[in-house]
Amino acid sequence: MTRFRRNARAPAEPVTPRSLGYAMPAEWAPHRATWLAWPHNRETWPEALERVRDAWLAMIRALIPGEEVCLLVNDEPMRRDVEARLVHAGLPLDRIPLLVVPTVDVWTRDYGPTFVTRGEPLDPVALNDWIFNGWGNKYQGYDRDDGVARALAALLGLPVFEHDVVLEGGSIDVNGAGICLTTEQCLLNQNRNPALDRATIETFLGEALGVERVVWLGRGIAGDDTDGHIDDIARFVNPTTIACVVTEDPRDENYKALQENYERLQSARDAAGGRFSVVKLPSPEPVVHAGAALPASYANFYIANHAVLVPTFDDAADREALGILRELFPGRAVIGISCRAVVAGLGGIHCVTQQEPSAGPSRD
Repeated sequence: MTRFRRNARAPAEPVTPRSLGYAMPAEWAPHRATWLAWPHNRETWPEALERVRDAWLAMIRALIPGEEVCLLVNDEPMRRDVEARLVHAGLPLDRIPLLVVPTVDVWTRDYGPTFVTRGEPLDPVALNDWIFNGWGNKYQGYDRDDGVARALAALLGLPVFEHDVVLEGGSIDVNGAGICLTTEQCLLNQNRNPALDRATIETFLGEALGVERVVWLGRGIAGDDTDGHIDDIARFVNPTTIACVVTEDPRDENYKALQENYERLQSARDAAGGRFSVVKLPSPEPVVHAGAALPASYANFYIANHAVLVPTFDDAADREALGILRELFPGRAVIGISCRAVVAGLGGIHCVTQQEPSAGPSRD
């Protein structure tokens, strides 16, 4: 069931985003802001938390020329500490509001809201609030971050669609023209919504995101504890072009799954029935921590207003991946952010960012 609330005291209405004219814009549509949470969980990064915080400062520096960066902190002592770090880094505090919203960890893409827009003056921006269950109940206590989306709705004063469906933002990607990318490994997983079949999920995504068609890929990459989030394997870069991670090494444990995904995309169709242009992104050499593979992927980039932030891994393929993405985003600065320390926490740049769209028209 979906409940729609304009404010905390309004009665719930059984409506969907699509029924009120909302749809999820593509990531390249104009943003009002990017949302981040300040890294603080030492269980996630027991050895490299300060290096991870340096990556956050690099991301903020790259983002603020084009948009505001809203930064979640757990309490007043953390707010003061982060403010001091921003000042020391020479970053403008007027572009980086610090908001006290407690979080377990930094994965705002997955537990935060997914924003939708419509071309009407009344409530042009709203948000979807999914259920977050810690990626299939894998991590005790992480489901406490399920309340962050509602907290942000209250802060922003935006209407909210409350969905009784488990879903993480990193499991979906849209082109703003009727298509949603996702994976069978994640959305059909029994640890999310065991009572929902493929057809029901497709209908739900259509109503919640305003899309016409769902393109299903198979599996994600090794080390991905999210059960195959799409943002590690294939991403829209414009309405008709998809960047898809592959490896040309048959010995790589990801080889078969990535080749199958690439083949599925070659036969996929857009909302008008046309084929997509599918551009290959390389894979870095396996990144391993404590004997386990990590989900290091160049597809985990984030499209901001004036820049594209791309994870790099001190790998020979970094330069190739950045070059490909610079060709795909000629109007934006493509900026590499060192993420070898970040990915030890099993995520990357896209996993920790969430775009809040502006209320203006979409940018193609």
